[in-house]
Amino acid sequence: MLEIILGIIVGISIVLFVFVIINNNYQLVVIKIDKADEDIDMYLMKKQELLNRARPIIKKELKLDEFLEELDNEFEEQKNLENHNKLKSAYNELFKILDENEKLMKSESLLSILEQLNTNEENIVGAIKFYNDTVVEFNRLVVSFPSNILAFFKRYTKLEFYNNEKREIFEILNGR
Repeated sequence: MLEIILGIIVGISIVLFVFVIINNNYQLVVIKIDKADEDIDMYLMKKQELLNRARPIIKKELKLDEFLEELDNEFEEQKNLENHNKLKSAYNELFKILDENEKLMKSESLLSILEQLNTNEENIVGAIKFYNDTVVEFNRLVVSFPSNILAFFKRYTKLEFYNNEKREIFEILNGR
Protein backbone atom coordinates (compact mmCIF):
# COMPACT_ATOMS: atom_id res chain seq x y z
CA MET A 1 0.00 0.00 0.00
CA LEU A 2 2.83 2.39 0.86
CA GLU A 3 4.46 1.70 -2.52
CA ILE A 4 1.25 2.66 -4.33
CA ILE A 5 0.93 5.94 -2.43
CA LEU A 6 4.62 6.66 -2.96
CA GLY A 7 4.24 5.85 -6.69
CA ILE A 8 1.26 8.21 -6.99
CA ILE A 9 3.18 10.99 -5.22
CA VAL A 10 6.21 10.48 -7.50
CA GLY A 11 3.95 10.42 -10.59
CA ILE A 12 2.18 13.63 -9.56
CA SER A 13 5.55 15.24 -8.76
CA ILE A 14 6.90 14.37 -12.20
CA VAL A 15 3.79 15.75 -13.93
CA LEU A 16 3.98 18.96 -11.88
CA PHE A 17 7.69 19.27 -12.61
CA VAL A 18 7.09 18.90 -16.35
CA PHE A 19 4.35 21.54 -16.30
CA VAL A 20 6.56 23.94 -14.32
CA ILE A 21 9.27 23.54 -16.97
CA ILE A 22 6.74 24.09 -19.76
CA ASN A 23 5.33 27.14 -17.99
CA ASN A 24 8.85 28.54 -17.62
CA ASN A 25 9.40 28.01 -21.35
CA TYR A 26 6.22 29.96 -22.08
CA GLN A 27 7.24 32.75 -19.73
CA LEU A 28 10.67 33.03 -21.32
CA VAL A 29 9.19 33.19 -24.81
CA VAL A 30 6.60 35.77 -23.74
CA ILE A 31 9.36 37.94 -22.25
CA LYS A 32 11.34 37.68 -25.49
CA ILE A 33 8.28 38.62 -27.55
CA ASP A 34 7.57 41.62 -25.32
CA LYS A 35 11.20 42.74 -25.61
CA ALA A 36 11.16 42.38 -29.39
CA ASP A 37 7.89 44.32 -29.56
CA GLU A 38 9.37 47.12 -27.43
CA ASP A 39 12.46 47.23 -29.64
CA ILE A 40 10.35 47.41 -32.79
CA ASP A 41 8.27 50.19 -31.24
CA MET A 42 11.42 52.13 -30.31
CA TYR A 43 12.92 51.75 -33.81
CA LEU A 44 9.64 52.77 -35.44
CA MET A 45 9.48 55.92 -33.29
CA LYS A 46 13.09 56.68 -34.27
CA LYS A 47 12.20 56.15 -37.94
CA GLN A 48 9.26 58.53 -37.63
CA GLU A 49 11.47 61.12 -35.96
CA LEU A 50 14.13 60.83 -38.68
CA LEU A 51 11.55 61.08 -41.46
CA ASN A 52 10.08 64.15 -39.75
CA ARG A 53 13.57 65.69 -39.60
CA ALA A 54 14.06 65.07 -43.34
CA ARG A 55 10.72 66.61 -44.34
CA PRO A 56 11.54 70.32 -43.88
CA ILE A 57 14.87 69.93 -45.68
CA ILE A 58 13.21 68.36 -48.71
CA LYS A 59 10.29 70.78 -48.64
CA LYS A 60 12.72 73.72 -48.56
CA GLU A 61 15.05 72.39 -51.29
CA LEU A 62 12.25 71.40 -53.67
CA LYS A 63 9.92 74.25 -52.67
CA LEU A 64 7.09 71.81 -51.87
CA ASP A 65 4.02 72.75 -49.87
CA GLU A 66 3.35 69.18 -48.81
CA PHE A 67 5.58 66.16 -48.36
CA LEU A 68 4.98 63.03 -46.26
CA GLU A 69 1.92 64.59 -44.66
CA GLU A 70 0.82 61.15 -43.45
CA LEU A 71 3.52 61.48 -40.77
CA ASP A 72 1.39 64.18 -39.12
CA ASN A 73 -1.23 61.57 -38.20
CA GLU A 74 -0.92 59.91 -34.83
CA PHE A 75 0.36 56.39 -34.96
CA GLU A 76 -1.48 53.61 -33.20
CA GLU A 77 0.03 52.56 -29.92
CA GLN A 78 0.70 48.80 -29.78
CA LYS A 79 -0.03 48.49 -33.51
CA ASN A 80 3.55 48.05 -34.69
CA LEU A 81 2.65 46.20 -37.87
CA GLU A 82 0.31 48.97 -39.05
CA ASN A 83 2.80 51.67 -38.03
CA HIS A 84 5.58 49.78 -39.78
CA ASN A 85 3.59 49.67 -43.02
CA LYS A 86 2.80 53.42 -42.85
CA LEU A 87 6.41 54.32 -42.14
CA LYS A 88 7.68 51.95 -44.82
CA SER A 89 5.46 53.71 -47.33
CA ALA A 90 6.79 57.12 -46.22
CA TYR A 91 10.36 55.77 -46.33
CA ASN A 92 9.86 54.51 -49.89
CA GLU A 93 8.33 57.84 -50.91
CA LEU A 94 11.35 59.66 -49.46
CA PHE A 95 13.77 57.56 -51.50
CA LYS A 96 11.65 57.98 -54.62
CA ILE A 97 11.97 61.77 -54.24
CA LEU A 98 15.71 61.41 -53.64
CA ASP A 99 16.12 59.33 -56.81
CA GLU A 100 14.25 61.95 -58.83
CA ASN A 101 16.18 64.92 -57.40
CA GLU A 102 19.96 64.53 -57.32
CA LYS A 103 20.47 68.01 -55.84
CA LEU A 104 19.09 66.77 -52.51
CA MET A 105 22.16 64.57 -52.10
CA LYS A 106 24.31 67.69 -51.63
CA SER A 107 22.73 68.50 -48.27
CA GLU A 108 25.02 67.38 -45.44
CA SER A 109 22.20 67.35 -42.89
CA LEU A 110 19.99 65.24 -45.17
CA LEU A 111 22.84 62.80 -45.84
CA SER A 112 23.35 62.42 -42.09
CA ILE A 113 19.63 61.73 -41.62
CA LEU A 114 19.68 59.19 -44.47
CA GLU A 115 22.61 57.38 -42.91
CA GLN A 116 20.76 57.21 -39.59
CA LEU A 117 17.62 56.04 -41.41
CA ASN A 118 19.54 53.21 -43.08
CA THR A 119 21.05 52.10 -39.76
CA ASN A 120 17.63 52.30 -38.14
CA GLU A 121 16.09 50.28 -40.99
CA GLU A 122 18.66 47.52 -40.39
CA ASN A 123 17.73 47.57 -36.70
CA ILE A 124 14.04 47.27 -37.55
CA VAL A 125 14.71 44.30 -39.83
CA GLY A 126 16.75 42.61 -37.07
CA ALA A 127 14.09 43.26 -34.42
CA ILE A 128 11.34 41.92 -36.70
CA LYS A 129 13.41 38.82 -37.45
CA PHE A 130 13.91 38.25 -33.71
CA TYR A 131 10.18 38.79 -33.12
CA ASN A 132 9.19 36.36 -35.89
CA ASP A 133 11.68 33.73 -34.71
CA THR A 134 10.34 34.01 -31.18
CA VAL A 135 6.73 33.78 -32.42
CA VAL A 136 7.67 30.55 -34.22
CA GLU A 137 8.94 29.22 -30.88
CA PHE A 138 5.76 30.35 -29.07
CA ASN A 139 3.45 28.90 -31.73
CA ARG A 140 5.35 25.62 -31.61
CA LEU A 141 4.67 25.45 -27.87
CA VAL A 142 0.98 26.24 -28.42
CA VAL A 143 0.44 23.41 -30.89
CA SER A 144 2.73 20.66 -29.57
CA PHE A 145 2.05 18.12 -26.84
CA PRO A 146 2.23 18.43 -23.79
CA SER A 147 2.71 22.21 -23.86
CA ASN A 148 -0.59 22.60 -25.72
CA ILE A 149 -2.40 21.42 -22.56
CA LEU A 150 -0.96 24.36 -20.63
CA ALA A 151 -1.74 26.65 -23.58
CA PHE A 152 -5.38 25.54 -23.39
CA PHE A 153 -5.66 26.34 -19.68
CA LYS A 154 -3.81 29.66 -20.01
CA ARG A 155 -5.80 30.48 -23.17
CA TYR A 156 -2.67 30.99 -25.27
CA THR A 157 -3.33 31.09 -28.98
CA LYS A 158 -1.00 31.26 -31.94
CA LEU A 159 0.45 34.71 -32.58
CA GLU A 160 0.70 36.47 -35.93
CA PHE A 161 3.99 37.08 -37.70
CA TYR A 162 5.21 40.34 -39.14
CA ASN A 163 5.34 38.81 -42.60
CA ASN A 164 3.86 35.88 -44.48
CA GLU A 165 7.20 34.14 -45.06
CA LYS A 166 7.47 32.93 -41.45
CA ARG A 167 3.80 31.90 -41.42
CA GLU A 168 4.33 29.74 -44.51
CA ILE A 169 7.44 28.12 -43.01
CA PHE A 170 5.59 27.40 -39.74
CA GLU A 171 2.66 25.82 -41.60
CA ILE A 172 5.02 23.71 -43.72
CA LEU A 173 6.80 22.48 -40.60
CA ASN A 174 3.48 21.54 -39.02
CA GLY A 175 2.39 19.62 -42.13
CA ARG A 176 -0.52 21.85 -43.11
